Formats: sequence, C-alpha cells, structure tokens
Amino acid sequence: MKQLRAASILLSFFILAFQTNALAQAAPRRVIIDTDPGTDDVMAIVLALNSPEFEVEALTVVPGNVDSQQGLENALKIVSLAGRCDVVVARGAQHPLNQKLITAQFWHGKNGLANVELPPSKCKADPRFGPDLIIEMIHKYPHEITLIPVGPLTNIALAVSKDPSIATLVKDIVIMGGSISGGNVNGAAEANIYNDPEAAQIVFNAGWMVTMVGSDVGERTLITRKYLAELQSSHGPQSDFIAQIAEFYLNRSEKSGYSGAAMYDPLAVGIALDPTLGTFKEMHVDVETKGEFTRGETVANRMGSNENNVLHGDHYEIEGVIELKPNARVCLASDADRFLQLFVSRVRGK
Repeated sequence: MKQLRAASILLSFFILAFQTNALAQAAPRRVIIDTDPGTDDVMAIVLALNSPEFEVEALTVVPGNVDSQQGLENALKIVSLAGRCDVVVARGAQHPLNQKLITAQFWHGKNGLANVELPPSKCKADPRFGPDLIIEMIHKYPHEITLIPVGPLTNIALAVSKDPSIATLVKDIVIMGGSISGGNVNGAAEANIYNDPEAAQIVFNAGWMVTMVGSDVGERTLITRKYLAELQSSHGPQSDFIAQIAEFYLNRSEKSGYSGAAMYDPLAVGIALDPTLGTFKEMHVDVETKGEFTRGETVANRMGSNENNVLHGDHYEIEGVIELKPNARVCLASDADRFLQLFVSRVRGK
C-alpha cells in the first residue's frame, strides 16, 4: 500500500511538472528591451529573440554606445535580420537628462555593430516616443511586462517620472548597469549609469525592486575563443552575424589586456530568462550625481542601515542606526559557463 501511495505521489508530481512546463511554453513572458545598440546589446537582443520563454514586445532605443539615430537604425536592422518585424521598435530620448552624450565607438566600432554592414531593414520604426510606448504597454499588460534596460536609463526615468504608477504594474525590471566594486569607465562608475546618473537615481528610487546586473559581474562572465569557435561552427544569418560581432569584441578586449570579452548586456537578458544563473543580495542602492571622482557610482549599502548621528553641543554622537529599505536585488556572481552555453546554443538555434 505504501509503495502504491508513493507511486501515485510520484506520478502526480510528474503530471504537475509536465503541465507547468507546457504552460510555460504556451505563455512566454512579455519583455521590453531598452537598448543603445552596440555590440553586446545586439548579442543580448538576439538572445532574447531566440528564447521561446520571451515574447519581445518592443525595443526602445536610448542614446549611449551610439547616438539615437544610429541606434534606431541598428535596432531595425537586427529585427529585420531575425525576421521579426512584429517587434515594435521606437526611438526614445535624444540625449541624457542633464549632461552631454558620451558615445562608445571606441569599443563598438563606428556604426556600433563592429563595423559589420547589415542589409537595409525591411522593418519600420514605430512613430511613438519610446517612454510613452513603455507606459502604454505596461498598462496594456499589467503585471506581465519585464523591462530589460541594457543602456543608460534615460527612457526608463522619463517613463516612470511621467507615470509613477508603472512601478507597481511591471512584473520585473532587470537592468545592466552599476557595480558594487568599482567601475569600467573610471575607478567608480559603470558606463550606463555614468552616461545618465540623474536618470539612474530616478529609476533606483521609483518604488520597484530593481534587479541590478553590474559590470563587476559581467567582467567575470567572459566570452572566450572557445565559445567563439562554437558560434563559428554553425551557419545562419543570425549566428554568422553574432560570430562576427563576438570576434570584433573579443579582439578589442584582448588588445586591452583582457582574457575574454565581458558579456554585460547578454548576461542581463540571461538573468531575466533564468534567475538561477545569478547569486543575489537585496540592498539599498543610490547613485552619486555630484562627486568629482564618483559621479555615476552606484552606492550599495551592504549593511542595510546608516549610523544615526545626533548633534550634541559641538559634536555629533552615534545613537543607533537608521534601517534602509532595499530597492535592488544586486547580482553578486553568475554561473558563467552555464550562461555562455545557453547563449551559444540559442544563437545557434539549438
């Protein structure tokens, strides 16, 4: 009797697992990718477009690696290459909120696509303004949209400033940006946050829980010659293009002394696909907007509190601590090999 009961429980478990898997396949998660299409951005976009777990509703373009016009052209060419003109592509902000744009052709090539020239796009841009499109889609699909910003946070800041209610209506927001152990632009700041610190401060304090996949983790998640060879071993329009992008990116990184190329943006998409690829800790994160040497730094409070300093005469005394509410799930580490295997297999269409 006990064996029969155990067998029945096991059978029920397998039926439930099968139903859950079938449901997951039948109902992919809706995502909007906010992007400044450079080399690692397009790798992230192609990963998302080739992942059945996702329904990519839109790409909204923000200036960063390249200017807004080049970014829009790049995004349209990517969805065209993938045969996905059903994906809405919309231009967003033209410049950061409070500073001049800093572009990064040094790392991404003159056109942002490793100087690879793709055919003209068969897809057309949507006339809506990117932040307005984000607001509209979140209200259309409440609690269903995952935002994946992989560029400066200008568009997201404009959207949540115009309509703060979207912070409670998104399913999740997974950003590529920041770091808790030094920057990649300078000693303090990561590039996406550095390119619009005011926007980042708005986003981190908008009332949602930000999943932060920083440059410090991206720089420990490296595409190497081994994975490049795997990409080059099978051929198709997307895999050939991504292999060219990866080779350019890898060559550029190796010339700068790195053993591989950091998979910044693709890792953020990977974490959104499968959170078990990362290790996380909830923290309160603020963004430095004024420091001479630290503008753009993501300041993560790992203790969860600040000392409470109270004035007594001519000096302050510590009187306990002030607890801080976490606003970010900070990625501390990644399962790099498992992620890279996922990335290569999806790009190859396996």
